[in-house]
Amino acid sequence: MDRPETVRAFNRFYTKQIHLLQEGILDGPLSLTEARVLFELAQLEIATATDLGSELALDAGYLSRILEAFARKGYIKKRSGSDRRQRYLLLTAKGRKTFQSLNDKSHQEAAAMLAKLSEQDQTQLIAAMKSIENILAGEPSEPYTVRSHRPGDIGWITHRHGVLYAQEYGWDEKFEALVAGIAQEFIDNFDPLREHLWIAEQRGHIIGSVMLVKKSQTVAKLRLLYVEPSARGLGLGAHLVKECIRFAGEANYRKLTLWTNSMLLAARRIYKREGFHLISTDGDFETWELNLS
Repeated sequence: MDRPETVRAFNRFYTKQIHLLQEGILDGPLSLTEARVLFELAQLEIATATDLGSELALDAGYLSRILEAFARKGYIKKRSGSDRRQRYLLLTAKGRKTFQSLNDKSHQEAAAMLAKLSEQDQTQLIAAMKSIENILAGEPSEPYTVRSHRPGDIGWITHRHGVLYAQEYGWDEKFEALVAGIAQEFIDNFDPLREHLWIAEQRGHIIGSVMLVKKSQTVAKLRLLYVEPSARGLGLGAHLVKECIRFAGEANYRKLTLWTNSMLLAARRIYKREGFHLISTDGDFETWELNLS
């Protein structure tokens, strides 16, 4: 794969998606660069040309021409500070009105783009955008910790499964009851040497979980994998599955199985990447298996 060409292809695709190739951004009178300068002025409230040039990495001469045009149109006014060599820039009422119009149109356009996508696709898109931003800015993704279960976790897991699967797939309370039964069985028969429940947390909030239970002396079962929408894109689902595989191997199981639904595409991709194989189907329900020996 030619990575630079992949980046260029994505840039061409995305600029077309958000209409950056139009002469005026958002069908307005300003170019993209002019709109970005206006946006920064609105955020900073009061700024100097030096501040703007540093923030936007713009050539001083180019920025100066934009600011002169803004002054002629009545978008900004200049004010001298205590050091008369320094000139401060402020948005006028006309400039703020122009900014607000562009800002509202930008928000509406983004909302319209998202509205065409399912709730699950929207969540994945936003997570991917955050990941791209963090990577290019040199910032790590928000860390998370994984721990064993404790009192209160079982109720939370049951509740979140019920809420999330109703929102994203339209499943009713029967699924929540199924999860409650699986969770109760886990607690009633818990064998700490051969079973485990992992809880992922971020800033003190649960963002995912998975459990491994004993099916027989040689077979373990992965159950109730879930990741909060806010944590998708962090690789948490794959991390939790890897924990199950590691634990099952250390507990001397020979096989690890799981039961899932064909519409859970993100989870199925993880299972396939980690070496699981689809061995049977029953309508929308699937059984997958990993040979540990």
